[in-house]
Amino acid sequence: MRSLPMISIITTTYNSGETVRDTLASVRAQDYPHIEHIIIDGGSTDDTLEIVRANSERVARVVSERDRGIYDGMNKGIGLATGDVVGFLNSDDVYYDAGAVRAIAESFTEDIDCVYGNLLYMDATLSQVTRRWTSSPFRDGLFQRSWTPAHPTFYCRRDAYQQYGTYRLDFKIAADVELMYRFVQKHRLRSFFIDRYLVKMRAGGTSNRNLQSTLTITKEVRQGILENGGNFNMLVYLFYKLLKVRQMLTAHAATGKERA
Repeated sequence: MRSLPMISIITTTYNSGETVRDTLASVRAQDYPHIEHIIIDGGSTDDTLEIVRANSERVARVVSERDRGIYDGMNKGIGLATGDVVGFLNSDDVYYDAGAVRAIAESFTEDIDCVYGNLLYMDATLSQVTRRWTSSPFRDGLFQRSWTPAHPTFYCRRDAYQQYGTYRLDFKIAADVELMYRFVQKHRLRSFFIDRYLVKMRAGGTSNRNLQSTLTITKEVRQGILENGGNFNMLVYLFYKLLKVRQMLTAHAATGKERA
């Protein structure tokens, strides 16, 4: 990979008129020059596309058509991407600061296949922190302990998708976890943890909504690990998941909401 890789950023949208302007502005503000920003729209009926066209200074391509959901849109974006590295910035997310993409790009060396970092959950106005997702370097067995990289911070060489496949469309919530397990644990892609915040994410995503979502993601994570040849112990997984929830609640009670 050349010293300054092209970074393909894929944003999937569907009736995202209330938030996509912030996402576009965040990409425009990046101080890294080699960016290919691709918008994959699922056939929005609000003003999403008008906002995209009015703020398209750094947008390389826009596709709008009906799809089978967010993971289908992500797969379409991967198919259109021409960059050395591919990542995703959801239409209600923004980068932590203007240097986030540069930090990602500079982490790729000949020995690294994928990188990820830390993430902030924010309120709807992006003015207050509601939760901090601090990750860690990968070690064998971490996925079975309810560990996973924050997917909005996960960037991978494009040829890995060509070699090892894209997102499963039969998963409703955890196709991102399954893909990262497949890449990092099963196929041993060389990963690097960037110990800094990369993305601000509005709270309230599909995987965090309610008990039913938690049950669905747990079921899909189990299925993904087993079908990729791993071992899964439900009691161990739930123990670490509950421990993680307890730690988050303790931290939230101790610090309260923070401004960022």
